[in-house]
Amino acid sequence: MTVANAKNLRDRLQNVDPATLHGWMEQDQVTLIDVREPSEFAGEHIPGAHLMPLSKFDPAAVTAESGKYLVLYCQTGNRSAEAAQKLFRTGADQVMHLDGGITEWKRQGYLTKINKNAPISIMRQVQIIAGSLVLTGTLLGAFVSPWFLLLSGFVGAGLTFAGVTGICAMARLLAKLPYNQRF
Repeated sequence: MTVANAKNLRDRLQNVDPATLHGWMEQDQVTLIDVREPSEFAGEHIPGAHLMPLSKFDPAAVTAESGKYLVLYCQTGNRSAEAAQKLFRTGADQVMHLDGGITEWKRQGYLTKINKNAPISIMRQVQIIAGSLVLTGTLLGAFVSPWFLLLSGFVGAGLTFAGVTGICAMARLLAKLPYNQRF
């Protein structure tokens, strides 16, 4: 895909603010799709949303009900924009996503459905594992062998790559674990 084509796809994506989405939902005018991972959805989601995780996103399976707006959302808007691009590449004409994702939805005071028994979010799992690996590598490097500092460096490089690209290999791997799939 050329840079011009990618820009064209980004320009076609329409943002919808939480207040507008809430109004459409009250009037049953929207098909709302959550593209976060199953454990995130299980923990908290916007009532009435359908789960279609980005890691398994199939544009052919997305069907907007006749006469309804198709709106995608995620945590902050990055993954929903990526899912929208996949829809555009397969011929979708109009796709919207929630500006600021569920984070902005909650910030503006709209309700979510919360499940206190759901596993912790993928990003918290990444933080726990990455932090543990860095701490372990640092301690082993200080007290056993300096070669263990490579572990901390490797994790740091992975986190930097994830921050720059928006692609976290550890999160994608964790999303495939059975306890994150059961919801």
